[in-house]
Amino acid sequence: MLDKSVPFVDVLMHRKSNQPLPLVSLPAGYSFVSFQPGDEKAWAQIEASVLEFDSEIDALLRFQRDYLPYLSELERRCIFIQSDAGEKVATATAWWSYTGNRRDPWIHWVAVKPTHQGKGLGKAVVAEIIRRMIEIEGDRDIYLHTQTWSHKAIKIYQKAGFVITSQPNLYKYSNHEYERALAILAAIDNNQPIPL
Repeated sequence: MLDKSVPFVDVLMHRKSNQPLPLVSLPAGYSFVSFQPGDEKAWAQIEASVLEFDSEIDALLRFQRDYLPYLSELERRCIFIQSDAGEKVATATAWWSYTGNRRDPWIHWVAVKPTHQGKGLGKAVVAEIIRRMIEIEGDRDIYLHTQTWSHKAIKIYQKAGFVITSQPNLYKYSNHEYERALAILAAIDNNQPIPL
C-alpha cells in the first residue's frame, strides 16, 4: 500500500540488460495467470486496493483507455497472481513507452492487495514480469516509474536489479527531483526526519 505520509516525488528506475534473472518462487496456494478479457475489473480492484486510484471506477477507466485497445498484447503482457480460491491478488504489466522516437520496455502498475502482502508475492510478480519482458522484448534495458510513496516496493525493485536513475526526460518524466527523491528515501531508510 502506498505510504502517503511522506512527500510524493517521482522515482525512475532502470535495469540494465544482461543481468541474471531474479529467482523467486511463488508461495504455495498461488499461481501466475495471464490476462483474459474481463480481468480488467480484477486489475482495477487490485490497483484501487493499494490506493493507486481513488476508486475502482477510476482505475477501470485508466485501464480501458491505456490498455484495452491492445487486447492481443494484454494477453501476453499483463499478468496476475491468483490464489487457489481463484482470487486475483497481484498484478504487473510488461509494457512499453516512448522517449522521443525510442521505444523502451517499461514495467507498469505492480501491485499486491494489502491482505496478501508480506508473503513474497511482490518479489515473485516482479521476477515474473521481468522474465516475460525479456521473453517478449529481448534482453534489453528495462525501465519503471514509481514514487517515494512506494518506498517498500523500491527495495523489491532494487533486489531485482533496478537502480534509481538520474537520467532526465525518460518517457514523460523530467526527473528533475531526482536528488530530492534520494534524500527522502535515505531519510526513510535511516529513520531520520523526512526533508520537505
